[in-house]
Amino acid sequence: MSNGMYLALLAGASFLGSPHQAAANEAAFVSEPTVIYADQSAQQPVAPMRMASAQRSNLGGGFIEFLFGDGQNQGDRYQQQPSYPSQRPLLEPQQAMRQQEFSEPAHPAFDPKFEKQLVDYSGHEGAGTIVVDTSNKFLYLVQGNGKAMRYGIGVGRPGFTWSGIKQISAKKEWPDWTPPPEMLTRRPDLPRHMEGGPQNPLGARAMYLGSSLYRIHGSNEPWTIGTNVSSGCIRMRNEDVIDLYGRVNVGTRVVVI
Repeated sequence: MSNGMYLALLAGASFLGSPHQAAANEAAFVSEPTVIYADQSAQQPVAPMRMASAQRSNLGGGFIEFLFGDGQNQGDRYQQQPSYPSQRPLLEPQQAMRQQEFSEPAHPAFDPKFEKQLVDYSGHEGAGTIVVDTSNKFLYLVQGNGKAMRYGIGVGRPGFTWSGIKQISAKKEWPDWTPPPEMLTRRPDLPRHMEGGPQNPLGARAMYLGSSLYRIHGSNEPWTIGTNVSSGCIRMRNEDVIDLYGRVNVGTRVVVI
């Protein structure tokens, strides 16, 4: 028998196998690998590696297996590549929220020199008098014996500074705020009335100065202490104005210089 006819017979013999067997062999190679995404548990096991020919092939061995097998020697095995986790970068919800956040501008740090402290006092005012030094941004409560309790303050901006002698005519805790007509003319965007509370511009306490529109009051903006910022009022940190409020009475003399 010629070599050509021998090869043809061998090729034809390979198609005599069961069609079910052929389908099973094909399925061993077309099965899709498992894909693991980054949002799944890190402990989930990776799909096991599939062995396409863990046993001897049913193709008959020898030359026929060489022609229609995997092209390797009879004892070799075809090893499917293991699946790998997807490389899609995923953000945790907290990270996504942080990326969308826009931080507010940082306020200046509070200068320690404006902390409440007992200091020497060489002025001529008697004990119990409040002295407001607008140029240096300090308020003094004279104690006597050459001492005074000193607080940092914010004062009127240029054009709104003043000086004179007043008395505390009223005291209020968490006061309401009603902007005067003069202020509304300059700032028509301001509310016409605001109930007392932490968000109120007058802060935790207010001490009204005579019949004027001016007050010594707290502030919910402590970073403004030490600056020219108000419309003429004397502003203090809330903790400081609470302390001063408890030390003075209605009728206390206030000297603004």
